[in-house]
Amino acid sequence: MKPIVAIVGRTNVGKSTLFNRIAGRLYAIIEDEPGVTRDRLYCDVEHGGRVFTLVDTGGLADAPREDLRGVVTAQAEAAITQADVVVFVVDGITGLVPADWEVADRVRAAGKPTILAINKMESPKRDEYEFAAFGIDPAIPVSAKARMNIPYLLDTIVAKLPSEDEGEPGAEIAYDFAATIVGRPNVGKSSLLNRLLGQERSIVSEIPGTTRDAIDSLLEWDGHRILLTDTAGMRRKAKVKEDVEYYSVVRALRSIDRSDLVLLMIDATEGITEQDQRIAGYAHEKGRLVILLVNKWDLLTDPVELDLPYKLDDPLTPTQVAKLERRLQGDWKHSVRDKLVFIDYSPVLFISALKGRGIDAILPQMVESIGQYRTRVPTPKLNRLMVDAAAAHPAPMRRGRRLKVYYATQAETSPPTIILFVNDPELMHFSYERYLRNRIREVFGLTGTPIRLMVRQRRRVERDGA
Repeated sequence: MKPIVAIVGRTNVGKSTLFNRIAGRLYAIIEDEPGVTRDRLYCDVEHGGRVFTLVDTGGLADAPREDLRGVVTAQAEAAITQADVVVFVVDGITGLVPADWEVADRVRAAGKPTILAINKMESPKRDEYEFAAFGIDPAIPVSAKARMNIPYLLDTIVAKLPSEDEGEPGAEIAYDFAATIVGRPNVGKSSLLNRLLGQERSIVSEIPGTTRDAIDSLLEWDGHRILLTDTAGMRRKAKVKEDVEYYSVVRALRSIDRSDLVLLMIDATEGITEQDQRIAGYAHEKGRLVILLVNKWDLLTDPVELDLPYKLDDPLTPTQVAKLERRLQGDWKHSVRDKLVFIDYSPVLFISALKGRGIDAILPQMVESIGQYRTRVPTPKLNRLMVDAAAAHPAPMRRGRRLKVYYATQAETSPPTIILFVNDPELMHFSYERYLRNRIREVFGLTGTPIRLMVRQRRRVERDGA
């Protein structure tokens, strides 16, 4: 599991500029499938032989609302403690202000390795040593805008990362697979967890964002031990009102990283939003299984819940309700294929966590998907499929040449990762790659799992021996 590095600080000190500078310099998007979201507040960074997840947290806001103090205990603490290294950014032009002291107090209280980045120092107008009052060492003058001292900042971050062999949370728990419940605030994640566990494990509140930290629970079902994690709601930065929600995103990303399967909950009354796309995109890029749970389905299909613009003379009959539900489910699945094209293979379940509707289908689907996720396809059958696929639908000509797949083999499971040795990788068009992936799904029954295809040039020694 990759370490988390959180960029923190008050508003308008240049945190996002620093994030973008590091991301633009070091981060390359390797996913070429259309539809994968590119707008993010996190990225994987490689520097000095280490890989870590960098998170742009946005500006720290006011303290949590008083109306939750009596309900939330440990979950109400700011999840800044989930970061492995904190980069505390201040403004070298405006200098030290009272809001910086508030952030410094929170950072020191967390007790995590911290780097003070004094930004906007390309033409300093103030003495950088005034920030020595924080007692945070090291303090590095940087300029995100002018790229000043960014490599040194990265060297310092890497030096403070935990050792690579450090144990992961939950590692001491024996389980068959790990699943994480994610989604926007107030979509019903805690209610779902309570339904699956059959007990009140999480705080359920009408106030969005109640769950501040992720909660691990061990669920035993039909001979399977499942580590189930409920996370805080992931909300767009522009809509976040409390600083702790920024850090809840950090914890949710970490939970996705250490999970095999992601239960992405979507509010049926709101449809698929950009934030849902971002969450799904992150899980997809990490190669995780995704099951889409369309929650609050009863609000759209139960006759007593329907908010129609007109009055019905007679209640809907069961047949009419079933017909309405089939039509709505068809519309929803079409929306998934349109807005979440990069995970169009993901199962879609329609549920009501509050009323328990559709809950019985979730665990069987999880187990079935995990089975596909860990499938290993025999090499002879895989190569026979490649021959048949090329015969049925040859690759398109590109620059006067046609792609040829000489050999295929599965390198890994979780997810199934298949290497294709070809005459020229540049001849592989994304549409033909999608065609091959869909044929693999169809023939080997891998309809609910991501499949990674890696295209490589066949080496000369292989051509000579052919």
